[in-house]
Amino acid sequence: MGQNGSNGSSPAPGANPISKLGPRCIALVGPFQSGKTTLLEAILARSGAIQRQGTVDAGSSVGDASAQARHHKMSVEATFATTSFMGDSYTFIDCPGSVEFIHDMRSVLPAIDAAVVVCEADEKKVPQLQLILRELEDQNIPRFLFLNKIDKADKRVRETIKLLQPASRVPLLLRQIPIWKGDLIAGFVDLALERAFVYKEYAPSQIVDLAGEDLSREREARFTMLETLADHDDELMEQLLEDIQPPRDKVFDDLARDLRDRIVCPVLLGCATRANGVLRLLKALRHEAPGVAETAVRLGVQANGDAVALVLKTFHTTHGGKMSVARVLAGQAGDGTTFTTSAGAADRVSGVFKLMGSSFEKRGPASAGETVAFGKLDHAKTGDTLSSGKQPHAPLADVKPLPPVLAIAVQAKERKDDVKLGAAFAKLSEEDPSLTVVHNAENHEVIIWGQGEMHLRVATERLADRFAVPVVTHPPTVGYRETIRKPITIRGRHKKQSGGHGQFGDVVVEIKPLTRGTGFAFEEQITGGVVPRNYIPAVEEGVTDALQHGPLGFPVVDVSVTLIDGSYHTVDSSDMAFRTAGRIALVDGLPQCQPVLLEPIHLVEIVCPTDATAKMNAILSGRRGQILGFDTREGWDGWDCVRALMPESEIGDLIIEVRSGTAGVGSFTFKFDHMAELTGRAADQIVAARRAAE
Repeated sequence: MGQNGSNGSSPAPGANPISKLGPRCIALVGPFQSGKTTLLEAILARSGAIQRQGTVDAGSSVGDASAQARHHKMSVEATFATTSFMGDSYTFIDCPGSVEFIHDMRSVLPAIDAAVVVCEADEKKVPQLQLILRELEDQNIPRFLFLNKIDKADKRVRETIKLLQPASRVPLLLRQIPIWKGDLIAGFVDLALERAFVYKEYAPSQIVDLAGEDLSREREARFTMLETLADHDDELMEQLLEDIQPPRDKVFDDLARDLRDRIVCPVLLGCATRANGVLRLLKALRHEAPGVAETAVRLGVQANGDAVALVLKTFHTTHGGKMSVARVLAGQAGDGTTFTTSAGAADRVSGVFKLMGSSFEKRGPASAGETVAFGKLDHAKTGDTLSSGKQPHAPLADVKPLPPVLAIAVQAKERKDDVKLGAAFAKLSEEDPSLTVVHNAENHEVIIWGQGEMHLRVATERLADRFAVPVVTHPPTVGYRETIRKPITIRGRHKKQSGGHGQFGDVVVEIKPLTRGTGFAFEEQITGGVVPRNYIPAVEEGVTDALQHGPLGFPVVDVSVTLIDGSYHTVDSSDMAFRTAGRIALVDGLPQCQPVLLEPIHLVEIVCPTDATAKMNAILSGRRGQILGFDTREGWDGWDCVRALMPESEIGDLIIEVRSGTAGVGSFTFKFDHMAELTGRAADQIVAARRAAE
């Protein structure tokens, strides 16, 4: 029986139990540059969806079709492609492997039936693999592991499994072993099917007979596989103890059940570039991956005959407008269906589309299990639960973006594009919820927060390429402040005569420093009505005005101002005059109060593999960080959490060093802790730069 044959199960004539599972949705996930996009291409070629297998390097793949993905030769967003295999429909989702774009993967996981984790025998990528597997484990997703680039393996498969096992909480179950020809892998043995296959480049593998050393290796490896399965099957355990060979159908049933119960992660071998092992992977998905019914139960879908769908991704296309990619989990939805989000917003579907990379092809209604794009759902956002019922459906998933770690200030290259930039930001945030746009009114800056340098670079490229708004960027302004060390009492007088009524305001204020973090306090101790009560609020406004820009060029904090004396004119005094007098008193007085610069200090927590902890300590120390200590990361074997106090100015590009020192997997969170005095050359340079900018 060739690789296009069955896996050994024997359904009744005319029956097709697999098709009852409905259209399935499978995510291809894994570390950066593990070959996910190439595997998608091989799957589409093997299943007949495309005539020829393209490549990432040539820019001819179905995945990575965006201008940014092709330019950088890496996946920067989830790619969807629908195909069929042996009469069953599948949508495969090629998810980015870089931690900077991981939110696209996290957003699609709740609605998929299973994941194929693509990885290779590279010890440096084990931490990345652990990040991916942890997401799948936390969301209870059944998963296969596809050991890619097997043709370039320099380790025995058992050594590789031992290397990768620490990344998985459940056993990595070897389903296949390689057939060696010298130092090269010529094919594989399917341990469940008990058949050997020799690879044929870009063609189905050829069955060969097992003999000699290959046969003894197969028997040993098969027994190890069955022992693992027997941990959850008493009947199988008894058969092994009695040296009874279990029926092949029972072995496949156990494999399917353990996969769906997420108590093992089956491991398959292959080479996506040559399409080796791809048909066997498709067979495993067909017979063992769960269908939409089980996924709906896992998510808690309450359909009641209505259509229910989960939005996985949002696109804004040039000609088709907004497209909401969604998995239909129950019922049927077509052109004209009215969907209501869990928040109660309703929209009418304008077109249903089949997905194939960057192309959208109009099609008929979508049934349970299908993954399609719905047109013009203006209120729907990525992660929304949609229902055609009279009442909104409870949210099926809540995948929040990871905390941002890097920011840039952005402005349109040409002032005429300012309005367009605001609209582009709104669409960009819809397409990628892990981007956060913040308007900093104090510094008149628009700040984009993201997951790393490449993430923000792609975002600015999209603004120019997709939304026709070229931008310029610079580091965000650090939130420096200033305060005073010395008290002073000073008079502020504003007197102006220009014909008719003049302007007169006269105040005496006492300026004192306050405890760090107190902020600003204003009091009055006026006696005898030397400053009428109705003018005192205006004095406070003038004082507040002056505190916005202190003698060093920054807002002034931790200052107490007390109005103690003054005078007024019955005709020429006014609110504006006393406001001006209050401001003059502060402008003249603050430079005499020994002003000092304050810089914001944040509490930073870095998470990293344990073997990188020493590097993180060195990085923190080199950035003026005060290390508070470290602990093991809760729930993560082999990871630490390092805590430190660090100036905001040093956090700016911290993530670049953290990722460089942790093979791309380290990250951090931070929150404001306190303001601290900054003196000396560093303070002088900051003040000089501020004055030059002004």
